[in-house]
Amino acid sequence: MLQYYAKLWWVVALRGIFAIVFGFCAFFAPIATLAALVLLFGAFAAADGITALLMAISGSQREASDRGILALQGLLGLGVGLLTWFSPVVTAFSLLLYIAAWTLATGVLQIVAAIRLRKDIPNEWWLVLAGLVSIVFAFLLLWQPLAGALALLWLIGAWAVVCGILLIGVSLRLRAAIKDNTTSLLT
Repeated sequence: MLQYYAKLWWVVALRGIFAIVFGFCAFFAPIATLAALVLLFGAFAAADGITALLMAISGSQREASDRGILALQGLLGLGVGLLTWFSPVVTAFSLLLYIAAWTLATGVLQIVAAIRLRKDIPNEWWLVLAGLVSIVFAFLLLWQPLAGALALLWLIGAWAVVCGILLIGVSLRLRAAIKDNTTSLLT
């Protein structure tokens, strides 16, 4: 397996470089980065919808109910794709609301879990604290959605830069493994 990855060290390095570039774009051009992500999602949803519609139209041996479900999926995907293209702000705001709802629910469930675990584990307050942080984050996202979107982009950007640096480090190690393995084969 090492040989397989070592031969493709440059692909790992390229992934790292792309991640770093994306991360810096998220920091220095957050609006353009968000717009690109939203439009890319719109393209995916539309393409998925079109392929589902094509599957529903083709194939005469499918049952009518299967074709109907595929057609409905296709129309839904196409509709979401078009909505995203014609109103990317609605898509970005919907994504932000989804993240806020998820973090709020996660926070509440973490607190519930901590209360249930209080007799079984010491220091369950760490889980309570994690739940409270999630709840506060959700309310901050809902209170200041634009600032929340910017903060999320910066967080994603930071993650991309760190992962990119790590991937480049791995690629250098893989490249060194090729040289080490070649040297060991010659001796």
